[in-house]
Amino acid sequence: VVVYIFDKYLNIKNKRRGHQSKGVILHHDNARPHTAAQTVQTINELGWELLPHPPYSPDLAPSDFHLFGPLKAFTRGTKFESDDEVKSVVSDWLRHQSKDFYAEGIRKFVHRWEKCVTVLGDYVEKF
Repeated sequence: VVVYIFDKYLNIKNKRRGHQSKGVILHHDNARPHTAAQTVQTINELGWELLPHPPYSPDLAPSDFHLFGPLKAFTRGTKFESDDEVKSVVSDWLRHQSKDFYAEGIRKFVHRWEKCVTVLGDYVEKF
């Protein structure tokens, strides 16, 4: 389902901007949805490069090391009435982060990934 939605999003985005999504370097962990045959097939069809993800390396997930801390601080103490309210607040928060915020997350990821590759996938205690 995620691959289908993402594929539809890319088709719309590429039609609007008139460019292809070639040259994309994708990183994700080894969770089952990410390694499913349909996901792998779609990534190959799109011509994307997939960065390898060492097993047991949650420290490489940008959502864990860059997004969740500030989001948790933003929502601390908030009582939500419904799942829809949570989704709305999180979507609004993500939408209002600056380009620099996301660029910093990518820079941090590159640093962490390079450090992990340097130690051949062994656990990296501190960044």
